[in-house]
Amino acid sequence: MSNAKSLTADREIVITRLLSAPKTLVWDAWTQPEHLVHWYGPDGFSLTSKEMEVKSGGTWEFILHGPDGRDYPNKILFLEVEKPNRLVYKHSGDEDTEPVNFHVTVTFEQEGDKTKLTMYSVFESVAELVRVNKKYGAIEGAKQHVARLELYVKTIQ
Repeated sequence: MSNAKSLTADREIVITRLLSAPKTLVWDAWTQPEHLVHWYGPDGFSLTSKEMEVKSGGTWEFILHGPDGRDYPNKILFLEVEKPNRLVYKHSGDEDTEPVNFHVTVTFEQEGDKTKLTMYSVFESVAELVRVNKKYGAIEGAKQHVARLELYVKTIQ
């Protein structure tokens, strides 16, 4: 991953966090709708899952409901699923109204009784990262997203 990272560093968002929970619990929180509804998305957002199939070639369709009342349709296409170590997926918005596309790799590494979670989001170009960050606050949103996961896993141990 280090070679790929060096080639894409100018168009990626990388968030790393050490979570006080075992890897299998963090994996479940990231891959099961009954958990995702409690934390997924930036601060102030809520989630409605339409369908979810966590397997290579599977999809997850969902709507993020913004604090301003606006709905943001999203779709994830799972490219690689290595339970409970790694997820690779393509994340896209509604093609007609929210044309956002980027690839995400999430790694889950056990470190003692904690889990090191790293989320790499890679955009097609620097311009696309700048656009998505300006329009949607992607960098701060990603930080809030992982912080919400951290708070949630503390409540389910």
